[in-house]
Amino acid sequence: MSERKTTDETGPLLGPADVRELAAALGVRPTKQRGQNFVIDANTVRRIVRTAEVRPDDVVVEVGPGLGSLTLALLEAADRVTAVEIDDVLAAALPATVAARLPERADRFALVHRDALHVTELPGPAPTALVANLPYNVAVPVLLHMLERFPTIERTLVMVQAEVADRLAARPGNKVYGVPSVKANWYAEVKRAGAIGRNVFWPAPNVESGLVSLVRRAEPLPSRVSRQEVFAVVDAAFAQRRKTLRAALAGWAGSAAAAEAALVAAGVSPQARGESLTVESFIAIAENKTAAADQEATR
Repeated sequence: MSERKTTDETGPLLGPADVRELAAALGVRPTKQRGQNFVIDANTVRRIVRTAEVRPDDVVVEVGPGLGSLTLALLEAADRVTAVEIDDVLAAALPATVAARLPERADRFALVHRDALHVTELPGPAPTALVANLPYNVAVPVLLHMLERFPTIERTLVMVQAEVADRLAARPGNKVYGVPSVKANWYAEVKRAGAIGRNVFWPAPNVESGLVSLVRRAEPLPSRVSRQEVFAVVDAAFAQRRKTLRAALAGWAGSAAAAEAALVAAGVSPQARGESLTVESFIAIAENKTAAADQEATR
């Protein structure tokens, strides 16, 4: 597929000419529909692997490997890599690229040809890390799905659109704090981990990119209710984010009065807005839905 390069600059990794050669041989043009922007800079993928703190015993899952730029760098550092790719042509070509450029590690690579949003199991040992250049149009749903489905993933580093990175890592009170911020924080400690320039991609995107680090909580947040119940409150609170929580949660609780009862029982001001609450506060509100139900019953 692609002859192994051994230049000092890239080693077995893909440089700009390699990426374009591979793409031309496969008849691939990156598509906006799938949010494809291929990384063409070997130093960038090595930086991502370093920032992700990939260890020699890690089993890494990568979503959206594309032509394999990051895949090869991960294989150099980790014990195993499983790549999840939806594109038929890219999925068919990737194993050959790995075999040609890192033959000594090819048996440590596995490919899952599927939409990441529908992946419910992975081959081989359970993954310990998720490292990916996520397609921008599905970055948040894919990230949340993988964290929920694979609880063995301890550390995550994803490259996403800078705006999405800001939302994921936002803290309460920040104007971009919202649903992605709270839901990511349910699973992990989240922080920005750097910026990525446009010129390391082909084609160069119209937006800046950012790295986000997520370290899974050692212990799940204490909650007497399910994740789904908490996330229902989060979704309701931000569906009408300009409204007070008393109004925004009226549909969820059954009425504005019932929402107020749940909020008061949770120690949250009914006049507050979702952007001011921690994930723990959303848990408390969900736990006190019975207070809302009692309020409704007495009406």
